[in-house]
Amino acid sequence: MEDYVYFQGKRLRYGYTTGSSATAATKAALTYLLENGKNEIPEVTIELPSGQTLTIKINSVKKREDYALASVLKDGGDDPDVTHGLEIFSKVSLRNDAEINIFGGVGVGKVTKKGLPIEPGNSAINPTPMKMIRNTVESILPEGVGADVEIFVPKGEEAAKKTLNSKLGIVGGISILGTMGIVKPMSEEAWKASLAVELKMALAITGTKEAIFLFGNRGKKYLSDHFKDNTSQAVVISNFVGYMFDRACEFEAKKIYFIGELGKFVKVAGGIFHTHSRVSDAKMEILTANCLLVGESMENLKKIMASNTTEEATKYIEKKEVYNLLAKKAKQKCEEYCRRNGWDLEVETLIISAEREELGSSKNFFEHFKRKDETEV
Repeated sequence: MEDYVYFQGKRLRYGYTTGSSATAATKAALTYLLENGKNEIPEVTIELPSGQTLTIKINSVKKREDYALASVLKDGGDDPDVTHGLEIFSKVSLRNDAEINIFGGVGVGKVTKKGLPIEPGNSAINPTPMKMIRNTVESILPEGVGADVEIFVPKGEEAAKKTLNSKLGIVGGISILGTMGIVKPMSEEAWKASLAVELKMALAITGTKEAIFLFGNRGKKYLSDHFKDNTSQAVVISNFVGYMFDRACEFEAKKIYFIGELGKFVKVAGGIFHTHSRVSDAKMEILTANCLLVGESMENLKKIMASNTTEEATKYIEKKEVYNLLAKKAKQKCEEYCRRNGWDLEVETLIISAEREELGSSKNFFEHFKRKDETEV
């Protein structure tokens, strides 16, 4: 990776995800197989979900009689996570039909609980990397030929013990993850300082001292898909809710539009201002309590409380007004937080689902946001 985040004269190098690693290994293995091992493959270039490309070094590539095997050393950049340095393999064999099967082997977890974007019983390869691998295979295979692709990580089961996988119901290994394909450096102080600069710039763009907070890439995609001319005001704040509202007060912001997924907003509605699961893990309790307030049945309340994720819990929520209630409470908590800082800041909130569908909003959120399908009034 040649991209960096700069902080106090230092540059922190980006890394790439387990999903990108698996995709690159697959491309190398399939290419080597189709070329019958004639050419060395020191690196490959893959396409990211954003449309950009990423070149990744291949650690090893071998061909056997009926399959090829390639590996990539996962690189987390200058602030590595527990998967940094893991050797991620792809084993590819050809089929006589046009089917493409992608699955996990040793060291890739299996999903055992509902509520994740992968159905129980399947390998823990998330939808975005699954699509990346499939698109890569489809772009290389001759017409009418299929492939079996096995992703495996020899040290994956040991690495998974340092993650939340077991709590989420993923057993036997790591997850193959990544929504953007790349990993920004995660040094918290550097990251937060960079976000503060982004916020200052966003507030200055229109001269109105307004900005948009997004938890992550789902909110970013939702914003670009549905609204006009607002993306330049957007800042992806990750889990740093309190820190970013502190900076909003410091920079004398007038209004913050806050967009994000249910699992994060539930915490904010409960007055939690750092939403990482290592810091706060009360989302099911807060969600269940608010569902009780809107009259959800006891049977459903028990199912909501026992859900593995908030995405699963939405299947049991019949009283949809709870989403507006949570958005209203999140607005109030954020405004109260700012008043404690001595600054009167207006906040409007919008909660979206994992599929980027609108669930609930504060009363005035849509007063100033213009959808792409709306005309000027």
